[in-house]
Amino acid sequence: MLELIICSLVTILPDYLLRRKFQDKRWGREINFFTVWYELRWGITLCAMLTISLITVVFYYHPQTKNVSSYFRTVTILSESAGRVAEVYVENNSKVSAGDRIFGLDSTRQEAALETAMRQIEEVDASLALAQSDRAAAEAAVDQAQAALTQTTDDLERQRSLFERGSSAVSERDVEILENERDVRQGALDAAFAGIDAVEANITVLLPARRASAEAALEQAEVELDKMTVYAGTDAVVEQFALQVGDIVNPILRPAGVLVPRGSGSGRFQAGFSQISAQVVKPGGVAEITCISKPFTIIPMVITGVQDVIAAGQIRPSDRLVDPQNQGAPGSVTVFMEPIYPGQTDDIPPGSRCVANAYTSFHAELEDPDADLGFLTRVSMHVVDTVGLVHAAGLRIQSLLLPLQTLVLTGH
Repeated sequence: MLELIICSLVTILPDYLLRRKFQDKRWGREINFFTVWYELRWGITLCAMLTISLITVVFYYHPQTKNVSSYFRTVTILSESAGRVAEVYVENNSKVSAGDRIFGLDSTRQEAALETAMRQIEEVDASLALAQSDRAAAEAAVDQAQAALTQTTDDLERQRSLFERGSSAVSERDVEILENERDVRQGALDAAFAGIDAVEANITVLLPARRASAEAALEQAEVELDKMTVYAGTDAVVEQFALQVGDIVNPILRPAGVLVPRGSGSGRFQAGFSQISAQVVKPGGVAEITCISKPFTIIPMVITGVQDVIAAGQIRPSDRLVDPQNQGAPGSVTVFMEPIYPGQTDDIPPGSRCVANAYTSFHAELEDPDADLGFLTRVSMHVVDTVGLVHAAGLRIQSLLLPLQTLVLTGH
């Protein structure tokens, strides 16, 4: 519109003043739309072409978008299992630090499991103490069997010596009985040694394994009990939290609220430019934004990154082939921007909607004496830089009108 007004000032207005003041022609008679068009048809056509070309150059090299926002991350407040709320430690809009308790579920079953695991450990310790006594009894049984075997062996040697001398006091049957009794005593000694091995295995292998299992069950019970209390994983602000004691929380169907991490989304803005700007908007470029939440303020920004892909082309594997003609909106080029001067966006709430202009500058090329640029190229670069100033002025005017437009749209 501004370009059209300027062209009219240098074509239509001088022609009208000339014919009205010097040729004494009057509007509605000698001067009408047909005569103006007929006299200035070439000039008006040329101005229209220049206006369209200039508008095209402006919007190509200085793209504008209203799709600007500072997106922030949220963390859903969820418990790992469903349960009934027993305690609530925070309120809505309260600030929490990492590790602070948020709410706790009824943990009667988990406490019972923890108590059972502790009793199992005590039971294993008692069994270990009993096994120590059994080892002492087994050692005593070994000593007893050893003594009995020694006694029987001595009696056998004595009876056998008498029998070999031909004594009538000892018969062959008596020697055989002692030999059998010696074998029995040897078996009893072997059994006593086996009893010691069994007790040692019970003390060194079985009972430690049972205690390790009981300790693992205790740790599991403690973990399950800790899961009944939900903690904040980061420094954040609690939002949409209206949980009360007695409510049922389900990690699938009913979350408890939302955590908004502190500093998330601050100082970083995302803008969606049209795809025609993909070859113009580059990292390191300069831009300006104005936000509804901070009216009448223009904030200089620098483009820190451009997303390599356009979100509209994203597909998910499914059992149906993608038909390009069914694709919706063409999508936009996602651009990441940060303020040139730190602190300028600190008072802009994350999630604010803004308007942005990006600028392409050819100052470096124009000021380089060694640059081999043609006349037309230099002229076009100068035009682009000059029009960029006009476009920046338009953004400043829009920063004044944006709050008024918001008030009208919201009905306030």
